[in-house]
Amino acid sequence: MKLLIDTHLLLWAAADRLPKKAIPYFSDKENILLFSSASIWEIILKKGLNRPDFLVDPAALYWGLLENGYIETVITSRHVLLVADLPPLHKDPFDRILIAQARAEDAMLLSSDKVLSQYSPVIYIAP
Repeated sequence: MKLLIDTHLLLWAAADRLPKKAIPYFSDKENILLFSSASIWEIILKKGLNRPDFLVDPAALYWGLLENGYIETVITSRHVLLVADLPPLHKDPFDRILIAQARAEDAMLLSSDKVLSQYSPVIYIAP
């Protein structure tokens, strides 16, 4: 299964602090783990705001994800156009692009955001 991992789960995976429910998704060798360039961008912006949950080095995270077999999903115009089709259930632009990317890439979005679970295709992992 293709899994696009949301930003918080990426941060928790990097810190070895995944919720127990998430571990099987990350450890199943059949799963293809994707991350979005939007997540790296979000981390840079929120780290600049000194958010305590975003103090990771974005470059180290990026290279670590690639070294651990994650595949980067870059934002394309096709992804952006799909955002316009999303109902306004969630206002965060980073989360909205992740939903659009998951849909476009035929992937499930693995997310710790309960609001996102109202969209499809999302697997909700409680923090």
